[in-house]
Amino acid sequence: MTTPALTFSVLTLFPELLRPFASEALLGKAQARGLVDVRLHDLRDWAANKHHKVDDTPYGGGAGMVIRVDVVARALDALRAERPIDEVVMLTPAGETFRQATAEAWAAQGGHWVILCGRYEGFDARVERLVTREVSIGDFVMMGGEAAAACIMEAVSRLVPGVLGAEASHQDDSFSSGLLDYPEYTRPPEWAGEGVPAVLQSGNHAAIAAWRRAQALGKTYQRRPDLLPTAGLTPLDSAELLRLGATAEQLQGWNAPEPPAPKRGKRRQKTEPSNEGD
Repeated sequence: MTTPALTFSVLTLFPELLRPFASEALLGKAQARGLVDVRLHDLRDWAANKHHKVDDTPYGGGAGMVIRVDVVARALDALRAERPIDEVVMLTPAGETFRQATAEAWAAQGGHWVILCGRYEGFDARVERLVTREVSIGDFVMMGGEAAAACIMEAVSRLVPGVLGAEASHQDDSFSSGLLDYPEYTRPPEWAGEGVPAVLQSGNHAAIAAWRRAQALGKTYQRRPDLLPTAGLTPLDSAELLRLGATAEQLQGWNAPEPPAPKRGKRRQKTEPSNEGD
């Protein structure tokens, strides 16, 4: 049997939270086709006591419980004995922010990734010695890492070749081009007094591409201008941003090139009146 391009082994106290997610929709189909493998492991299986307890009170006092480093170490040793591990990811609010570029890099790397899902007050600080990456999905705190693990697995798995129905499906996604995505429309052509833009029904592919680029620029300029410095702006993009209200100083801050010079019509050559026929 062919080894999947990407394997996720998730260490969690609540594997049943993730089991339906991993077995349904495109992620479930990707596993059935052998493209991706998701393995869910109960961290309690590596507890060394009859009550399967994996946490303990924090040294120095304080509220909550802390997941023990020795339990995590035994779990990683067991997984490593089954198959070499390429990366161990600890989900933590203190980690590097997971972005679209992160998903693209992980999908390209492939291999066997272990994801550690914390609970309670998190992991013993010595767990940091056992991981290769610390990752956060945003500046907020949840009750555990399972939802974050689901986000990461879906974001990375959809970029594995063959997972999506059309390979081009993700190329124009928000963030993939450095911009937010352009708006999409489908039937009916008119609903509640709002119609589909005529250009999308024109069949003119060049005009459609230009419209979509302008829409993506406009949405990014209005909602996430912080993305523009890395969006690979073109002179035509600069002209569109100026039309939308951006200033020359903003364009300079976004590393945008100069907009194209306005086209001038050819000046008609002035001729002297002819004396022929006089």
